[in-house]
Amino acid sequence: MRAEMNGTQTERTARVVAVSSAAEAAKLARAASRKLAVLSEETRNTVLLSAATRLEENLAKILNANAEDVRVAEELVRTGKMSAAMLARLRMTENSVREMAEKVRGVARLPDQLGRQLAVTELDEGLVLTKESCPLGVVAVVFESRPDVVPQVASLALKSGNAILLKGGAEAACTNDALMTIWRDALAESGEVPVGAAQMLHSRADVMDLLNLERDIDLLIPRGGKAFVGQISRQSRIPVLRHGEGICHVYVHAVADLQKAERIVIDAKVDYPAACNAAETLLVDASVAAEFVPQMVRRLIAAGVEVRGCERTCAIAESGDVRAAAEADWATEYGDMILAVKVVDGLDAAIAHIHEFGSAHTETIITEDAAAAERFLSEVDAAGVFHNASTRFADGYRYGLGAEVGISNGKLHARGPMGMEGLTTYKYKLRGSGHIVADYKSGKKFTHRPL
Repeated sequence: MRAEMNGTQTERTARVVAVSSAAEAAKLARAASRKLAVLSEETRNTVLLSAATRLEENLAKILNANAEDVRVAEELVRTGKMSAAMLARLRMTENSVREMAEKVRGVARLPDQLGRQLAVTELDEGLVLTKESCPLGVVAVVFESRPDVVPQVASLALKSGNAILLKGGAEAACTNDALMTIWRDALAESGEVPVGAAQMLHSRADVMDLLNLERDIDLLIPRGGKAFVGQISRQSRIPVLRHGEGICHVYVHAVADLQKAERIVIDAKVDYPAACNAAETLLVDASVAAEFVPQMVRRLIAAGVEVRGCERTCAIAESGDVRAAAEADWATEYGDMILAVKVVDGLDAAIAHIHEFGSAHTETIITEDAAAAERFLSEVDAAGVFHNASTRFADGYRYGLGAEVGISNGKLHARGPMGMEGLTTYKYKLRGSGHIVADYKSGKKFTHRPL
């Protein structure tokens, strides 16, 4: 494991200090977090813009490192030891590196979340209580195969004044190391970012050690498959924000514009099937199924999607290429070019199916009936509920958050795409002039006046 030390402003690379354990890295991060909390917004933004430029300047280095990871991963896919979906998440292009840099710049442009006065109350004359936003402190993120997580999470952490510990999957080791080296160089160049602000852990043992470091880590975010996230959640003594699976549905309502529905379904499934916000199940209202399903199935198959249909779907699909869906298909996140299709009897049946099999990630209804849309938006219990829009919009960057740490299926402490605000909490600051509680036990009254 390695962690950077501050260099002088004339040095262009970070000096490195060896850290022998996850516990030492966490202590270093805790010390860094105290200084990051009071680092000026101007400094944080300057470092972020420098990091974005460095990502673009080192495009070839990043792609060469990624090519090495991909070469190994392709062999694992050929031997059945890695899924095609994981390979897709791993692979990077010139465009994806440029998108990384632009997202970092987007974070720099966001308004500062630190030091915001959330409430001000006069308790008595000269005694004022302020509720003020502040960083969480130290955040650890454990993720699989998505190297773009490194600059996304690191940029949000720095902008929000948090220290970050990252542990990526072995399949992306070369890419992650290249990205973290570039990031450390940008931090060191400033001369103001403290040692330990961003660190990369490397072994599985580090992950297990992290789970017990509740004194030095404030939040743990596991990003990966259902089993992986579940294991981390069960074993951790640190608060866990679950970046869970995405079993997302598109429901084509009885009063849907069917051409609009086709475009949305294709986008939700085909645009990036490995993403957690890709559609996994298409629900079609029985009243439009005969008209809609055959054409939709033809378009899906032409796009390379394997269609698995319920009994009614198979009967009306007019295609022998539709496989019969098993019960397990309705509860499966494929992360691949596979879509389950089910015919349902109305809005109530669609909502019931979503609540039984969905993962509370993102659900969408396609309809021209405003009342039906409002029922769906109000009654479906998920982090994102959409009307006439692709599930693929469930993304921190697309929501205007600059980037995202993850997408939470839960309701505490953040829900849906988690941006910078999710990395902050608050503290109470009380300013007095010699006030003591004993005075208020002997007749003195509070004013409790909002300011």
